[in-house]
Amino acid sequence: MRVPFTGVGTALITPFHHDGTLDTASVSRLARRQVDAGVHVLVPCGTTGETPTLSVDEKRRIIELVAAEAKGRALVLAGAGGYDTKEVIHMAGVAKAAGADGLLSVTPYYNKPTPEGLYQHYKAIAESTDLPIVVYNVPGRTGVNIEPATLVRLATIPNIIGVKEASGNVTQMAEICRAVPSDFIVMSGDDALTLPLMALGGHGIISVASNEVPSEMVQMVEAFERGALLESRHWHNKLLPLMQINFVEANPIPVKFAMAAMGLCEEVYRLPMVSPRKASQEKIAAVLVELGLPVVNGAMTGVSA
Repeated sequence: MRVPFTGVGTALITPFHHDGTLDTASVSRLARRQVDAGVHVLVPCGTTGETPTLSVDEKRRIIELVAAEAKGRALVLAGAGGYDTKEVIHMAGVAKAAGADGLLSVTPYYNKPTPEGLYQHYKAIAESTDLPIVVYNVPGRTGVNIEPATLVRLATIPNIIGVKEASGNVTQMAEICRAVPSDFIVMSGDDALTLPLMALGGHGIISVASNEVPSEMVQMVEAFERGALLESRHWHNKLLPLMQINFVEANPIPVKFAMAAMGLCEEVYRLPMVSPRKASQEKIAAVLVELGLPVVNGAMTGVSA
């Protein structure tokens, strides 16, 4: 039996209508596509979902819709993070009421708390809920890094069960895997570093690329889990151009452009996100064609609401 919150989790995009409103039908449809492809964890309302632009009511509705599709087939790890601890605690309650199985909580950004501040922030959140919590370390976006020693402290809190590690620092990843308890879940936050982290003892990926290629990402991770290294490496090498092109501009711009090009959603962003530059569009489309993914003419609109 799979350990909960391991394997492939998809950091879901948030689809919008042309007028900028939430496209609830597409939220459900995209979540169903993920579950049908065998993805283990659905992660709504994270950075890839343009969560800073979503209202609390929109987040609640998204989690409800995703949970309804995931019921019994995948877990829902809902985004609930930010720089105001009280607001995060409130969102944790909203997420639980909406049907989330756990929380993904990004480090406070901009205000740059100390290691003690990080510890107290997450401790307060954990004490406010009985949901499992995966902390999210992405210093390139937040300006603060969770050091391995801080993670070791956080791992002593019963319902803090893991980390999405997106520092991009393989040495730090190795230190974390060595330092934390064996049952503490370490997930990659970078698609291209999934296999290196799993080789160090990590437990999978919370992925951007699995929005586009959910089945292929599942095959890559599950092959590694059963010891089929050559098969896993094959998938990694095949998907690497997509993993890289998804960050040719700030996430989630490229992945939403790609999803629209594949006919899976409208290419509508909320400001300050805008359509990728023409040169980036051409690069993204070329990678899709190289992978044999469907590209629908006229699917891309480049709307920002």
